[in-house]
Amino acid sequence: MELIWIDRLRRINRWVALATGAMLLACAAFVLADIILRRLGSSLGGTDEIAGYAMAIGTAWGMSYTLLELGHVRIDLLRSRGGTGLKAMADIFSMIVLTATVTFIAIQAWPVVERSLTNSSRANTPLETPLIWVQIPWFAGWIWFATVSALVTCLALSMVLRGRAEETEAIIGAFAEQETLQ
Repeated sequence: MELIWIDRLRRINRWVALATGAMLLACAAFVLADIILRRLGSSLGGTDEIAGYAMAIGTAWGMSYTLLELGHVRIDLLRSRGGTGLKAMADIFSMIVLTATVTFIAIQAWPVVERSLTNSSRANTPLETPLIWVQIPWFAGWIWFATVSALVTCLALSMVLRGRAEETEAIIGAFAEQETLQ
């Protein structure tokens, strides 16, 4: 049952990753076009600002994909030396800490978005970009990451409590070990 939910989340996150990649690719094309135009004596302007926005949004949305693909960095010196139970407990602990941290970040991001909405804030740049255009997708990415983290943590904890600790490796384990197993 838990693995069905993980597969669904992975499917959704693959589409999120593709959309994020397409956004970053479009941003790179925009920067490249600006570089070429600068050589010709012109410029589109604002490429650094737009690239920064794309990176912030891409990072917020890409974190949930990385989580489900076991791509987050770990220091697993003790974990790698333990048995199935110790590994599962270390993984659960790391997921609880990650979920708490990401949830805190998402909660703290809301006042930033709210202030921009209330004040109709614009970037202090030549483009004068309405900040809400950038902050809403950025905030939504953090909310999505917090949601996925919480769901994965609950699913893994459910598996451990039902005596299926060895199966949690596939959803919250370390990628290096998964690679070795395959």
